[in-house]
Amino acid sequence: MRSKPFIILILSLIAAQRGNGQQRAGDTVLKGSTIEVIQSYKPQVRKAPKPEWVPQIPPADTSRPALSYDVPQQTLYYTYKSGALRPLALGKDSLLIPYPNYIKAGGGNLSTLYFDAGIDMLKGKKYETGIHLHHLSQKGNIDKQQSAISGLEAAGIYHSLKYDWKGWLNVERNQYYYYGIDDHLPVYPTNTDQKLTFTTVRAAVEMKSKIADKMQTLVYDPYITGSIYNDHYNNSEKSLGISVPFGYRIDSNLEVLANLSASLVNVKLAGMDLKNNLAALTPGIGYCKGNFSGHAMLGFAIGNGSKFFMLPDIIASYHIPSTSLILSGGWQASVRQNTYEQLTTENPYLFFTFKPTIGGVQIIHQSQRDEIYAQVSGIMGSHLTYSVRASWWNFTNLATFLDTGANPKHFNVIYDDVSAISLHGAVRYTQSTKWSAGVSTDFYKYYQGTQTYVWQQPTLNIKGDISVNPLKDLSVTGYVAVLGGMYTLNYQGKPVMMTPVTDIGAYAEYKLGGRINVFLQASNLLNSKYERWNHYQSYGLNVYGGLRLKF
Repeated sequence: MRSKPFIILILSLIAAQRGNGQQRAGDTVLKGSTIEVIQSYKPQVRKAPKPEWVPQIPPADTSRPALSYDVPQQTLYYTYKSGALRPLALGKDSLLIPYPNYIKAGGGNLSTLYFDAGIDMLKGKKYETGIHLHHLSQKGNIDKQQSAISGLEAAGIYHSLKYDWKGWLNVERNQYYYYGIDDHLPVYPTNTDQKLTFTTVRAAVEMKSKIADKMQTLVYDPYITGSIYNDHYNNSEKSLGISVPFGYRIDSNLEVLANLSASLVNVKLAGMDLKNNLAALTPGIGYCKGNFSGHAMLGFAIGNGSKFFMLPDIIASYHIPSTSLILSGGWQASVRQNTYEQLTTENPYLFFTFKPTIGGVQIIHQSQRDEIYAQVSGIMGSHLTYSVRASWWNFTNLATFLDTGANPKHFNVIYDDVSAISLHGAVRYTQSTKWSAGVSTDFYKYYQGTQTYVWQQPTLNIKGDISVNPLKDLSVTGYVAVLGGMYTLNYQGKPVMMTPVTDIGAYAEYKLGGRINVFLQASNLLNSKYERWNHYQSYGLNVYGGLRLKF
């Protein structure tokens, strides 16, 4: 039994030795060969897990955008026409902009008769026209306290290939009376004609380059106007005005500018034939690039009596990046010819309009004014606009008005050489088409004048207005105006400050349906007997209404 394992071990060793000898006898070397092992591979894609969709709000954008506002270069100075700041409470109904094809008529207290019409029927593919007719007459409680204003304004435009030809024709008649009173002085005149009637006929033509052609190298827009102005006493004034502004574009940023103008005026007054001419040439350059814009021009003018005027017009404006602020400033000068029409339009109760010089020869004094100013304007939020302006002024031969003393009904023109500093502020809030309100203030401080005071010129001027649509078919507007700081002479010849002017008014219009609207207008709601010109009381409370028919 024990020999059996040994036999198995011996046989195993013999077998192993035999296999080793056979391998050495058959060895083979494979040189320069490549053995490629190929294995069968089956790719498998692992299943992605199914996402669980959960609605979420996208992450909040916390970055602060840089907003850039392009605020127009302007003073943001809002005005209104109340029609009651003159002592006769005259004025056109301009609280609402008239629209074409309507007739508006009404009446009220103070024997008010009111008519207003607009016509815009004559038009075609290349032309448009518009005609405006108006009349307003009133009568107060004081003897001869009555007035009337009537007018026609017609305008047309013809479109050619490169230019727009514009034309205007205005005819207006204003009637007043010398009704001023002073309890301390006798009534003058007692047996003379106290009626004042002024009639104006004016026509103008302008050739305007179209905006599409403004990129051309040379641009010019000539303007010609002529007028005839007459009064009840056979005084007359004829004028012819020509203005030709030129612009030569060097590149997209730089432009050479020039303006050639002339105003020829001939006036016949109290048997005298006087000239009142002014000619000017104003060359300069204009520049605009990025946030900066401005122009620099220097005018040279020759006026009445061969008097020479130098008229700078230098303005620069800079828009501060990433803000709504615009900084601007400059130096501007201008000349007012003090025509008979200009003076009597400002104050119709004149007696002498021209100042006698050495030798008793009467000539017309032209006024020059210079303003150096700095201004900040911009937008606050989405609804508020504002503007602040500080100015220094110098006036040469500033025309002011002072009553003659012996006759409180008549005024003389008093010329004054005076300087002033002023501060102007304006703000307006607009809430879409729902409502809008604004207020502006001007304050003047006069100094170094050749007169004791700048007679009857206000040093404080406040204007405010509001417009609201409380109902779908109802629009309401209101205004307030304050003039203060005016000086005149009392019956003893001593300077006194006049009572400030305060005028509050409102206008409302409601659409009845179809083509008919009903309107109501009120001025001087405080029923104040203020005096814009010394001794000439205002009408007091004035209310009138009527209907508007559209067609």
